[in-house]
This record gives sequence, C-alpha cells and structure tokens, in this order.
Amino acid sequence: MLLLRTILSFLRDKEYRDLVITTLVVLVLGSAVYHYTEGWTWLDSLYFSVITLTTVGYGDFAPQTPFGKIFTIIYIVVGIGIILSFIDSVYNHFSMNTLERRNQLRRRSKK
Repeated sequence: MLLLRTILSFLRDKEYRDLVITTLVVLVLGSAVYHYTEGWTWLDSLYFSVITLTTVGYGDFAPQTPFGKIFTIIYIVVGIGIILSFIDSVYNHFSMNTLERRNQLRRRSKK
C-alpha cells in the first residue's frame, strides 16, 4: 500500500512526471531502433535498452549492424544520465515518503 501511495504522489508532481515521461520516451525510442535495425523482438529490444542504460550489460545481446553500434554509443551517452536520474529520484521520493510515514506513526503513537 505504501508503494502504491508513493507512486501516486510521485506522478502528481510535475517534475517527477516529466522525468517519467522522458524516461519512457528514451526507452521506447531505443527499443524501436533496436527492433528495426537489429531485427530483435520488442521484448528483447526493451530488455537490451534497460540493461544497457542501467549499466548492467549482461552481454547476451549486442548490436551487430554498424548503425546499431553507432546508435548505442549515442544512446548510452544521452540515456544513462536520464535513467540514473530517474532511478535516483524514485529512490529519494520513496525514502522521503517512508520517513514521513514513520514520523506520522510515531506522532500518533505518542498521543
């Protein structure tokens, strides 16, 4: 329940909402490029986009076409900051909401 409340409050804030939209656009763009240039399935393309931009990089997929390789270089430089900002923002927002919720519970228990 706390996670759902955190997500809803996260989406109500314009700055966070814009970051979510930007993140989704970057992932969809990367997935589309890999789907069409590398011939991967949509799921494999999304998977590669996520593991690449989160710097996990399992190595089970790699672009084979010259355009795919050049795109990946640009995609990483542009996308990694966006994805890491998104992950950091979600973590900070969740942490602040958790702390706020704990403080509310403590105040209630003292009364």
